[in-house]
Amino acid sequence: MKNVLIISSSPRRGGNSDLLCDQFLKGAQEAGHRVEKIRLSEQKIHYCTGCGVCNATHRCVQPDDMALLLEKMVQADVIVLATPVYFYSMDGQLKTFIDRTVPRYTEISNKDFYFLLAAADTQKKNLARTVEALRGFTEDCLEGAREKAVIYGTGAWQKGEIKDTPAFEAAYRAGKNC
Repeated sequence: MKNVLIISSSPRRGGNSDLLCDQFLKGAQEAGHRVEKIRLSEQKIHYCTGCGVCNATHRCVQPDDMALLLEKMVQADVIVLATPVYFYSMDGQLKTFIDRTVPRYTEISNKDFYFLLAAADTQKKNLARTVEALRGFTEDCLEGAREKAVIYGTGAWQKGEIKDTPAFEAAYRAGKNC
């Protein structure tokens, strides 16, 4: 049994990337894994101020929910990062979250990563910048990170349209096989 942490950065409950998270969760639970989904829009996460205190202390001085989320990342075996793609990149909630991993990013090691993307754009190639940014975080910053899959939820503009795309089933299968 694996400890699976799903980070949904969708600002909309039931938005397209959030629905992909639910599908992954469903598959992972059916496979017998322990799964937790965190909706970043429901957390209190401040922007990084670049003060540098965490470089020495490995703790952020800001009183918010990030310390608990970092502990969950350290304890997870599998981490899912899900985002709607706005203007060719991840949304602000996920970028802020990633920026705030600095205090403990060296402890987020040897994890399997899945990226779930939802976009109105119909061209997978136009999501390349988003994937590149996510890989910059996982491959360049986290020791032993293993990218297991990228689910491209393209062609989903209106809330719920992701259900009619191949990505919806792909997210479920990825969870089932994580």
